[in-house]
Amino acid sequence: MAKRRRRYVRTIILGVLAMAALVWAAMDTFEVPPERLWALFLQTLAVVLALILAAAAAAVLWILLRRLWRRGD
Repeated sequence: MAKRRRRYVRTIILGVLAMAALVWAAMDTFEVPPERLWALFLQTLAVVLALILAAAAAAVLWILLRRLWRRGD
């Protein structure tokens, strides 16, 4: 495995482990119920999905407007 690829994989693994440690700390230290964390996780996924869809719609609109303006020339 190339050095660059190893570094990339290591960064991903460390990021996932750090996130797991934060979730565990929230549950253990602050006594946050797992149901609340799942609810927050699902809400975050919904917001990210909405942002992706909004960006895709804006990109399609932008492309269509550019084609429409080029036809007028």
